[in-house]
Amino acid sequence: MQAQQIQETIVCCSSPSASTGSITFHDTRTGAALATFKQTNARAHCTDLVETRDGQGGFILSAQQDKPILNVYNYQKDQITLKIVLSEKLACIAVDPHGAYCAGGTSQGRIYLWETSSGILFNAWDAHYRQVNVLCFTPDGSALISGSDDSSVSVWSIARLVDDDLQAELVTPYCTLSDHTLPITDIVCSFGTFPTNRILTSSLDHSVKVWDLSTQTLLSTFQFPKAITTIAWDATERIFFAASGDGSIHQVNLFSQREDRFSVAVGGGGAADPIRIGDESGPTGPTKKRLISVGEPVTIMAFSLTGSSLLVGTEGGLVHSYDVASHQLLRTISSHRGGAITFLRSILKPVDLVGHISLSLNVNGSADAKDVIPVRPIQPLQRIKDAKSRDAHEVTIMLPTARSGYAFEYSEQVLLEDYAFFAHGQGADMGGEPPSTNARVGELEVEVAKLKEQLGKAKAINDTMWQGIVQRLVENEGQSSEDDEQHRRKRGRV
Repeated sequence: MQAQQIQETIVCCSSPSASTGSITFHDTRTGAALATFKQTNARAHCTDLVETRDGQGGFILSAQQDKPILNVYNYQKDQITLKIVLSEKLACIAVDPHGAYCAGGTSQGRIYLWETSSGILFNAWDAHYRQVNVLCFTPDGSALISGSDDSSVSVWSIARLVDDDLQAELVTPYCTLSDHTLPITDIVCSFGTFPTNRILTSSLDHSVKVWDLSTQTLLSTFQFPKAITTIAWDATERIFFAASGDGSIHQVNLFSQREDRFSVAVGGGGAADPIRIGDESGPTGPTKKRLISVGEPVTIMAFSLTGSSLLVGTEGGLVHSYDVASHQLLRTISSHRGGAITFLRSILKPVDLVGHISLSLNVNGSADAKDVIPVRPIQPLQRIKDAKSRDAHEVTIMLPTARSGYAFEYSEQVLLEDYAFFAHGQGADMGGEPPSTNARVGELEVEVAKLKEQLGKAKAINDTMWQGIVQRLVENEGQSSEDDEQHRRKRGRV
């Protein structure tokens, strides 16, 4: 069976002010539209997606800005799959990378957490004093990060939020990061497992800050000439881009090049020693070389999968692709002109994307993609917490089907080989028997005998040294006693 060709695509969401917008998949190389999902009107941070993985198709969630409705799309159908009516309008949403949980923030500072496969509302709590502007899951889905108009950033443990025994207790964050002075505009989390991540936060106070979640400390502060609206951080955590409302994008290097050509980290002064990013170096200075001028307000940014290109969405509906190394404009997608770009992501083209279903998936003559890659389940989300549904909740998992020629087939022979590899170690033969236990026991007995012999020698040396020290002390004490006795006799004669 021919393997599926890997192709990078750009997913963007446009939100015109006069009519409904759309979510479109574009070819990275040509900019051509591959698929379009219409009837959405979502603002920034109100759209998120889950990629096709683990034998299940992905989906897109889009919270509407003018009504309490959440639109659900799946890749195999170019129409709205499900319209979910919520208890109140959402100001931002986020879906964890596995597609298990969906979080939504409101203008009153409240956060909701649902399970997508069952729709159960696991928790709802007052997280901030003012509107929640942005939500972000850690890459492993273990924590949720929220930024608000109250200038604070809070980190919430998912394990505590879904714990049945803690439902009656007040929800408390893992930590609160509160060094910004104005509303939070964007949050980006680095790769890794929680809580070893670092996060970038931008604010209207003209600053971008780097935080370490493991120590809950502020590492560095970067000060810009204007307020920062959106940020993008490369996967290697070496550089990030910060965009302001006037269309200026600043490249900030988190390292400096020394004369010996070795790179060293910059920053580390926290709030006490901010690094100022500006144009004081002049029109030909190093700062100007790190500046990209788009010409109109930037709404969203993202890196390509390879990290070589920077994708920039503008308020006028343009999507620019810049080369990271040279800042050269590579191409521009202008099909969304007239509406702001509110979502931008670079992903691999889904194998079940409508209109581009891979023929290699049609192994049994099935004409429907869902017969090969089933749609990931998502149910209407509850408006209030229901203890009965939580008690009756059953966790479901997707098991691979034993289908001849299936793309995700795992043969019994491969399974046995992998089991032998992990059970007997890398040094063992995949198809052979594990090393003899008796031989290993014999080696250990010889090693123990050698250790006992060495221990006996060391003990003998220690006894000899101890006896010599004691004998010297006794002799010294005896000599001292004789000297004292002679001294007393001489004093008596006098």
